[in-house]
Amino acid sequence: MGLLDGKRILITGVLTPRSLAFATAQLAQREGAEIILTGAGKAKRLATRSAGRLDETPEVLEFDASEPAHVDELRDAVGERWDRVDGVLHAIGFAPQSCLAGGFLDAPWEDVAVAMHISTFSFKSLAISMAPLMTDGGSVVGLDFDATVAWPVYDWMGVAKAGLESVSRYLARDLGPKNIRVNLVAAGPQRTTAATAIGGFEAFEEVWDGRAPLGWDVTDADATARACVALLSDWFPKTTGEIIHVDGGFHAMGA
Repeated sequence: MGLLDGKRILITGVLTPRSLAFATAQLAQREGAEIILTGAGKAKRLATRSAGRLDETPEVLEFDASEPAHVDELRDAVGERWDRVDGVLHAIGFAPQSCLAGGFLDAPWEDVAVAMHISTFSFKSLAISMAPLMTDGGSVVGLDFDATVAWPVYDWMGVAKAGLESVSRYLARDLGPKNIRVNLVAAGPQRTTAATAIGGFEAFEEVWDGRAPLGWDVTDADATARACVALLSDWFPKTTGEIIHVDGGFHAMGA
């Protein structure tokens, strides 16, 4: 018996086999889940290619987090394939280069708005898209990066993640009566395609393993995937509005 036997899970954000979403999709399948992936444009092509690397190749549906019409279109497309949804993984994040790597004071609102829309507001969009299909309740899980401090080079993505953490709490409040849980996994740095596109990412790699009491491997996504799968399962029936840190304990240590 797997943790997700019989579950139907929608997973966003799979780009390459190095992505946290891919590791979660792979483990979810191995724990018994039926999954569908999403992507848009180039990201959908990458997701489709990566889907073929999974144990069973799932369908990949079109979902552009910046397109309001896609909220209803995704709900309709998933509803045509499944009679219910049990869980959702939100692994969507993007910020223009002007918003990163020292651009905090100079980034224009137009670029900041893109970062907030795709990285923060899309969590709400995805949740309300799938909530009507969660007829037996369910779990919405988002990928986070601890937003309680200001990080080097992270800049407006840090602000977007702080917003994501707040959005998750309000979603937990409003979706709780439908027995839908909403939680975040604050993972340590991973050497994913998105992360390495941030100038200065090496700064995280250089210090994290040494300061995390449990150690940290920026190339190993297994621990984060396990946390996501656990939250998508029935093993946390009364946990919502929570942020689970999977970072080797780095967040709890002083300077």
